[in-house]
Amino acid sequence: MKRAPIAGLALCVTASLAFAHGDVAPQPVNTDALPDVGEEWLIENPYRADKVGEEVWWQAVLIGDSGYNQNCARCHGLGVVSGGLAPDLRFLEAAEYGDEWFAERFRHGYTQDGTTKMPAFGEILGQKAAWAIRTYIETRPEDGALEAHKDRLGAIRDQLMAGDGDEAALKAELMEIAAGIVTASGAPKADSAALRAALALDGTPTAKKHAAEMLTIGLSAAH
Repeated sequence: MKRAPIAGLALCVTASLAFAHGDVAPQPVNTDALPDVGEEWLIENPYRADKVGEEVWWQAVLIGDSGYNQNCARCHGLGVVSGGLAPDLRFLEAAEYGDEWFAERFRHGYTQDGTTKMPAFGEILGQKAAWAIRTYIETRPEDGALEAHKDRLGAIRDQLMAGDGDEAALKAELMEIAAGIVTASGAPKADSAALRAALALDGTPTAKKHAAEMLTIGLSAAH
């Protein structure tokens, strides 16, 4: 899999300060649901599923999703899909080397030829928010990851929208599809439309409609 050169990546978070990133102030990220990680900055993501379990990992993904889209998407694109003006962070390896680089840039920012490309956000957003955002970034599916499943996912979406189908069976099938989705970073678990739809099927009256919406959004983004 082709990886973007680490040295060429520059994390860019919007700021109201004089950083040439527009006039949107950094938005605080509520990380109360995540375990504390101490005051000393880590060099490896503490919120991966193999370290904290599936539930905490998923909370980190959701919190990182919100934190990224409020603070980073303006430069690096919705869903971490770059429009070409900024590096595509999906390809930053989900390993200690990539983690260490990410933490360094997040904490201290990045300056090139006297111009601040990214402000330092370590003290502004904090370490827990940094690793939540990192978790969200590294779980982005590889380009075309849903292609092989789009017809079936579309059919499941239509069933759910109509209120048809056995919810437990559809959830199991969606989880099976989700388990096969590959990330661009090499992380073992992807945050995909299939996974979000499966998790939305919680037995509540609106579950099928919510899951159908997750699939509609995901299939639309895949195109």
